[in-house]
Amino acid sequence: MPLHPALADRLSLLDGIPSFEAGFTDPAMRARMDAFFLPPAPPTTVDVDARDDEMPGPHGPIGVRVYTPRDPTTAARPALVWLHGGGFRMGDLNMPEADGVARRICAAAGAVVVSVDYRLANGGTHYPVPLDDVVAATAGVRENAGRLGIDPARITLGGASAGGNLAAGAALRLRDELGWQPAGLVLVYPVAHAVIPPPSRALAAELQALPRMLRFLPDDVDSITRNYLGAAPSAAGGYAMPANAILDGLCPVVVVNAEYDDLRTSGEAFTGALAVAGVDVRQILVRGHLHGFLNYGAEYDEVRAVLDLMAETVGRAGRR
Repeated sequence: MPLHPALADRLSLLDGIPSFEAGFTDPAMRARMDAFFLPPAPPTTVDVDARDDEMPGPHGPIGVRVYTPRDPTTAARPALVWLHGGGFRMGDLNMPEADGVARRICAAAGAVVVSVDYRLANGGTHYPVPLDDVVAATAGVRENAGRLGIDPARITLGGASAGGNLAAGAALRLRDELGWQPAGLVLVYPVAHAVIPPPSRALAAELQALPRMLRFLPDDVDSITRNYLGAAPSAAGGYAMPANAILDGLCPVVVVNAEYDDLRTSGEAFTGALAVAGVDVRQILVRGHLHGFLNYGAEYDEVRAVLDLMAETVGRAGRR
C-alpha cells in the first residue's frame, strides 16, 4: 500500500538531509526532522511508576529503567526486557522507542518492563560490549525476579532495530551459556545480517521514492556494522549477527517489519531461517510505515496495533 499519507505529505521536509547524524548536528536540519516525525496528534501520557536502577555487568554497572504498573497486586507479573535502537551508536532511555514503548507495554500487559541503557558503540567501544550488557541485564532481571515482583518463567526479551539484533544475540548466548531461554522474543524491524539481502524489484522501486535520509543503503549498513564490530562485516559470528547463528532451540519469536524499510529483507530472511530451524515464529508486516515507526507513537493506528500485539505477547508468554 502507499506510504501513510501523514508521512508522505511531509517527505519534502527531509530533502537535502543526508543522514540522521547530520540532521542531529545541524539545528536547521534538526528542526525539519522533528517536524517530519511529529505524531498526528499529541501523544497520550501513560501513567506508570518508573525508576532508574543498575544491574551489574562485566564492563561495570548497566543502567536500567524499571517500569511498574500502578495497580496493586501480590501476584508475580510478566516482564519485558526492552532494548531501543539507534544503529548501535545512538539512542537512550528517553526516546519514544524506549520510554514510550515501555510505558504502554507496562500498562497494557500489566507487566514490569526493564529498559536497558546498554553501552553504545562509540569512543572505541565495540562488540561484544553492548551485547555483554544486554546478556548481563537480562540474566540480572531473572536473578532479581523476586525483588522486581516478576515471574522468572514469564520474561520476554525484545528490541527494535539494533535492539532487535541485540535481543536475538542475547537469547542465543543465554541458550548456549546459561541453558536458559526467555519465554518469548519480540523483534521489531530488526537487523540480523551484516550484509542485508537484496530487495525484490517491487520493493526496490518503492524504496527509491524515499529521501536519502530514510534509506539504509549497502554503504550505510557496512558503516554501521563496521562501527559495531570494530572489524569487517565478514568477521561477524552468530551472536553479533544472528542470521549467522544456529537457531535451533530458540524460544517463540515475533518479528515485526516495516513495509518501507531497506532492512525489511533482513527481518524477512531471518524469519525464514527461524522457521527452517523449527522455531515457533510469527511475522507481521506493518503496511505504509517506515523503519523506526515505534518512535512515532500510538497516535498512528498501525503503530498502536503493533504495541497492542506486543503487550498481548508479553502478557501471554510463559503463562501456565
